[in-house]
Amino acid sequence: MTAVLEKIGLTRPQVAWRIAQEIDEGSYVNLGIGSPEMVANYVSTNREIVFHSENGILGMGEAPAPGQEDGNLINAGKKPVTLLPGGSYFSHTDSFVMIRGGHIDVCVLGAYQVAKNGDLANWATLDTSKPPGVGGAMDLAVGAKRIFVMMDHCTKTGKPKLMNKCTYPLTGSRVVRTVFTDLAVIDVTEDSFVVREITAGISFEELQEKTDAVLTLSENWQTLAPPDV
Repeated sequence: MTAVLEKIGLTRPQVAWRIAQEIDEGSYVNLGIGSPEMVANYVSTNREIVFHSENGILGMGEAPAPGQEDGNLINAGKKPVTLLPGGSYFSHTDSFVMIRGGHIDVCVLGAYQVAKNGDLANWATLDTSKPPGVGGAMDLAVGAKRIFVMMDHCTKTGKPKLMNKCTYPLTGSRVVRTVFTDLAVIDVTEDSFVVREITAGISFEELQEKTDAVLTLSENWQTLAPPDV
């Protein structure tokens, strides 16, 4: 009989849920392409958070129910979305005026690597078989007031993604504020990673083994145990 190993760590929807709880009421928030798009699904209806998509949407809602998709209403990742009452859509140019003008409070991005000083690498790796694609990430990295990163703690082969120094081309220098992984919530200070929350089932020592940079455990750290979502 084959033993079934229990997976340690959060699912991506759970990480998205955790990020949604971190966003302040009344914030204007851009969601990067990929997993960050899920964050909009986990904001409770009694909170006002205005989601922005770089292709020109303000007031974006959660994903539509199956069969209710509107092919003319998509986000930057080409996925169907909904528009909340009062929402609007506009030109790509106006959208980037918002970004470059500093009108986005929070941007949630994926990443290949984050360095302990907040450097972000999320647009290219050293794998030449995969074409790089920066999109609007560089504008968002420097234009948004706060950058949250949503990513797995390690690569599929187990290599760390939280680094002393990024080995991939940078998207932005010293821009990341907080990293949300499947194993922890980690704040980026001037030159160090401070662990604020650790997923149930893993110790700080185990988390350190999976991280290239030295971690500091916050005095007020908590166990991260989100609901099943």
